[in-house]
Amino acid sequence: MNLDNTWFTEIEKSNNFAFSLKVKRKLHEEQSPYQKIEVYETESFGNLLTLDGLTMLTDRDNFIYHEMMTHPILFTHLNPKQVVIIGGGDCGALKEVLKHKGVEKVYQIDIDERVTRVAEQFFPDLCTTNNDPRANLLFEDGIKWMQNVPENSIDVIIVDSTDPIGPGEVLFSEQFYAQCRRALKPDGLYVQQSESPLFQLNLLQSMHKTLQAGGFAMTQTYQFFQCTYPSGWWTGTLAGEGDLTEFRYEDAENKDFTTHYYNPEIHSASLILPNFLLEALA
Repeated sequence: MNLDNTWFTEIEKSNNFAFSLKVKRKLHEEQSPYQKIEVYETESFGNLLTLDGLTMLTDRDNFIYHEMMTHPILFTHLNPKQVVIIGGGDCGALKEVLKHKGVEKVYQIDIDERVTRVAEQFFPDLCTTNNDPRANLLFEDGIKWMQNVPENSIDVIIVDSTDPIGPGEVLFSEQFYAQCRRALKPDGLYVQQSESPLFQLNLLQSMHKTLQAGGFAMTQTYQFFQCTYPSGWWTGTLAGEGDLTEFRYEDAENKDFTTHYYNPEIHSASLILPNFLLEALA
C-alpha cells in the first residue's frame, strides 16, 4: 500500500498492476492482534476499509460482492435454514443472508472482533442486522470451530475469506474442505470467494481439484464485476453434490427483498464462463 498525497494505491507486484482511489483523509488506523485495520474517506467511493494495506470494501461497490457471495448459493439450495459464514467480519454477507426469511440461524465466525467493531462505526449500513435474533457473531478461529461442528448439521457454508496467503492459506486446503463437507448435510452447499480468473487462474484450478479431493462431488465457478478488487473481475466457487447450475429461478424472481445487483438473470449469466476459463477448469 502507498498513500501518496491524496491517493490510496494498492500495488500487486506479481501482475505489475496497481489500483488507486483518491482520498480525503484517513478516518481510522489500528493494529489488532491479527492485522492492520485502516479506514479512509474517499472522494467518490465513500469509506474504504483496508486490512494489511489491501482493499476489503468500499461503500460504493461492496453490494456487488456481498450479494453475489450469498444469494446465488442460497437460491441454489432448496431450503437453507442453518448457515455458517467463515470470515465476513464486516457483516455485509450476514446482512444479505438474513434477507432470506427461511433462514433460521446464521453463525458468523471471524477471528478478529476489531473488524466488526470498526465496521459498526464506519460502515453502519452493513451492520443493521447484527442484533437479529437469528444472528450469532462468534469471534474465534473459524477453522477450529468447523472441527467441532456436528456432522450433517449445516445447510450452507459461505467462506468470505481474505486472500490465500498467510493465515488465510489454510482456508483453501483439502483438510479444511473435508471438515466443511463433513459438517454439511447431504444436500448442503459450500461457496468461497475465489479471486480473479485473470490474475489467479492457477488458484482457481487448484481450488476445484482440492474441493473435490476434500469430498465434494461437483464444483462450479461463477463470475461478477468488482471494480475495487485486482483486475475488476472476481469469482465465487460453489461445491456440492448435485447440478450447481440449477437454482430456484422463480423464487429469485419473486423474492420479497431488495437487491441492487443480484437477479435471476444475473445469476444465470454469471455461470456462463469464457472459453479460456472453461478449458482451464475442465
